[in-house]
Amino acid sequence: MATTTPAQAPETSSGTSTDDPAIRTALVTGASSGIGEDTARRLRALGYTVYGAARRTDRLRTLATDGVRPLAMDVTDDASMTAGVSRILQETGRIDVLVNNAGYGSYGAIEDVPIDEARRQFEVNLFGLARLTQLVTPHMRAQGSGTIINISSMGGKLTTPLGGWYHATKYAVEALSDALRMELRPFGIDVVVVEPGGIRTEWGAIAADHLEATADGSAYADQIRAVAGAMRSESNQRHYSPPMVIARTVGKIVTARRPRTRYAVGFLAKPLIAVRRVLPDRAFDRIIGAAFGFPQ
Repeated sequence: MATTTPAQAPETSSGTSTDDPAIRTALVTGASSGIGEDTARRLRALGYTVYGAARRTDRLRTLATDGVRPLAMDVTDDASMTAGVSRILQETGRIDVLVNNAGYGSYGAIEDVPIDEARRQFEVNLFGLARLTQLVTPHMRAQGSGTIINISSMGGKLTTPLGGWYHATKYAVEALSDALRMELRPFGIDVVVVEPGGIRTEWGAIAADHLEATADGSAYADQIRAVAGAMRSESNQRHYSPPMVIARTVGKIVTARRPRTRYAVGFLAKPLIAVRRVLPDRAFDRIIGAAFGFPQ
């Protein structure tokens, strides 16, 4: 689908965009910080009417001062998502870009993580993404155009120890996106996957918190300490890419005449995915184990 950069969105005196079809609308989930926050700003700078969605709208105040419209949305709550999409359509009449960015990392040994927490990880990272896509695609089909950008991870192409449940959600996002791409292509809708590498956000600290919560009495305590330490390492954080690299990539996607189906972006994303593709399983296991301080 050919996508052009829209003009700056004019507003009425009430702050609501006009129904000019040249004004494009974007919805970004997980917009309260990091990748989602920078992406919302980037799309606004490109002239989109942008809705930044998060569970807590108080964390969206800085975005609102930049012209991004705060939207209360919980991707595990169907009524919340339905109401959010309805509001956007009432105010703008269209949705041209959906950036499925909401997600989190719940780390711990497969044996240790409560199955309810594993299910919640799938609810947020996969089923929330899928349900919001279901709500948006009928309107994109009616328009005959649209772009759905699913923020996956290099962790959807390779696996690290103690991240099994998280990686499972991202591998699932990759597969779901492949199916969507084929299903929606006849309707003029692009489906693109972004696979971030190491990005300097609060994601690592949150994942480390989840991981350390599983340590008491665990047979995997040594691994937990090593992996949590790597997640919190300041030296690693210094090497990580800023979230703006993902925001700029989203900007490239929505303005590309024919976007690629996948973009691996950020610290180590491309090299690690390439290495995983060519190395035998056990050889890759040894490299990852050594990187986290416990050789296989």
